[in-house]
Amino acid sequence: MPAPTLHITTYNIHKGFSQFNRRMMVHELRERLRALGPDLVFLQEVQGLHLGHAEQHEHWPEEPQHEFLAEDVWPDAAYGRNMVYDHGHHGNAILSRFPILSSHNQDVTHLRFERRGLLHCEVRVPGWEHHLHCVCVHLSLIGRSRRRQMDALAQRLEGLVPEDAPLIIAGDFNDWRNRADGLLAERLGLTEVFHGARGRPVRSYPAGLPLFRLDRIYARGFAVSATQVHFGRPWSRISDHAALSAHLTPV
Repeated sequence: MPAPTLHITTYNIHKGFSQFNRRMMVHELRERLRALGPDLVFLQEVQGLHLGHAEQHEHWPEEPQHEFLAEDVWPDAAYGRNMVYDHGHHGNAILSRFPILSSHNQDVTHLRFERRGLLHCEVRVPGWEHHLHCVCVHLSLIGRSRRRQMDALAQRLEGLVPEDAPLIIAGDFNDWRNRADGLLAERLGLTEVFHGARGRPVRSYPAGLPLFRLDRIYARGFAVSATQVHFGRPWSRISDHAALSAHLTPV
C-alpha cells in the first residue's frame, strides 16, 4: 500500500550565512527547517568543514553542517563533498526520515575553478514497492557546463534507475533560461512541480524578492498536491536563495 504524501524541501543554504555573508545563520536555519518538517531535505552549499569559521564564530557547530541540521529529526543523512580547499570543504546533502540505502556523489566538474557533484541516494520508504531515488544537484553557472552536467546525470540514471521507480531531482540548477526541461526532464520522464499556466518554474532568487528561476524540483511517479516558495522574512535573513517545498503523492 503506498505511503502517504511525501513532503520535500530543497534549499541552497549559502554555507550557513545570510546574503553577503553578513551573519552566521546556521542555528536559525535548523529551527526553520524543523518548523517546516519535510520528510526529505535537499541542501546545496553545505559546509562540511571550515577551520576559519570554527575559530571566528563562537557558536559554530562542531559537527559538519548536514549532521548538525539532521540531529534528532532526520535519522539518515548523506553528504557529497565537491569543493575542497586548505581550510575545509562544502557540497550537497540529503536529509531523510527514511533509511538511505546507498549514496553516490557523481563528479561532474567541467571547469577546474568550479567543482560540481550530483548526490544520488537510494531511499527505502516503508510500504513502497520500489525504492525512491533522490538526486541533489547544484549545477554550473556556465551554460555549456550545465548542459554537460545534465547529460551526465541523465546517462547515469538511465543506466541505473528502473523506469518505473519513483525519482526526485531537486536543487539549484542555475538554469535561468529553462533548458533543463528539454535536456533532462523529458529524457527521464520528469515533471517540474511548480509549472503553472505559463509552463515555467517558479522564481527563487534572491530570497528577499525573487526574480530568477534558479531552484527546481523535478519528480517522476508522483502527483503534486501542494507547493510553496519560502521567500521574504524570515527566509531572506537565512540565505540568498528561497527554499522550495512540495507535497507529492505516489501514483
